[in-house]
Amino acid sequence: MPIRALHPTGEASRARRLSPGLIATTLLAATLASTAVHAQSVGIVTTPAGSFSNSAGSAIAKVMVDRARLRAIVQAQAGTGFEEVESGTADFNVSNSFDATFYATGTGEYEGMGAKSTMRHVATMLPYRVALHVRADSNIRSIQDLKGKRVSSGFNAQKTIARIVEAHLANAGLKYSDVLRVPAPNVTRAAEDFKSGKVDVLFFALGSAAVKEAAASVGGLRVLDVDTAPAALARTQAILPGSYVLKVAPAPSLDGVTQPTNLMAFDMVMIANAKVSDDIVYRTAKALHESKADLIATFPPFALFQPDQMTRAVQSVPLHPGAERFYREAGLIRN
Repeated sequence: MPIRALHPTGEASRARRLSPGLIATTLLAATLASTAVHAQSVGIVTTPAGSFSNSAGSAIAKVMVDRARLRAIVQAQAGTGFEEVESGTADFNVSNSFDATFYATGTGEYEGMGAKSTMRHVATMLPYRVALHVRADSNIRSIQDLKGKRVSSGFNAQKTIARIVEAHLANAGLKYSDVLRVPAPNVTRAAEDFKSGKVDVLFFALGSAAVKEAAASVGGLRVLDVDTAPAALARTQAILPGSYVLKVAPAPSLDGVTQPTNLMAFDMVMIANAKVSDDIVYRTAKALHESKADLIATFPPFALFQPDQMTRAVQSVPLHPGAERFYREAGLIRN
């Protein structure tokens, strides 16, 4: 099936294509001005500014500017951005593997919306290491201790987050009905609620800017360990397919991890519409594969990035032909 580029190059054209709900921000304007004046513009949707995927998306965009010679624009917004990729108002999004599967198959949070056959996998980047954080001086010592405590809920603009929190609760044999639910539209608001004392626990990806801000605001954090017993993991994975457990050691960049701690994890992936040109996706995959040091320099959690694992499959989301071409050239796909 022929694939052709559908992306105007002028900034005015880009502005007309953005949906009203997107907050478009030009990444590193000085760099763009000097190196990408005549480059093709591409948009990358991430979750809100300061979130893990937003920080990762900014690092990815910088590599696309510097190495792929694309004019990459990060579009931070409340949701996951699949709808924008589907409609063509954005070219890529940075999300998690299970949410990409749910969207492509019309299941999970997208039940009733129908399958989306145009979603394509570009790259698997690194694990999202997510955690429930409490204040360092809190008497909450385990996830099970959250029974009857105040926990952010709803996440109407980011329903995936409610699922991840639910999976953490299930790990300890709890349900949302066992806690005091405090509605929040997204993780950014939930973090503000935690800092202001409205909730007792903070859910966020490990190492995020928002976690560091919360730690500074409340005098330190402590991460709650997840249970690795088979029954506990089965409860977790029933809600969060493809999730797994990682043991994380203390590190200066990881607020709240004071001893080896078991955390929930799942993969961060980059998704595009099938109509994004093979050339753009090829250049993007090549640039990312060759730029681990540059990614780390902008966002240190990319130390976990394994370029030889970029082809790790996303269930029900086919690989984009442009990405496949590069991965075959690089020897990552041999059959």
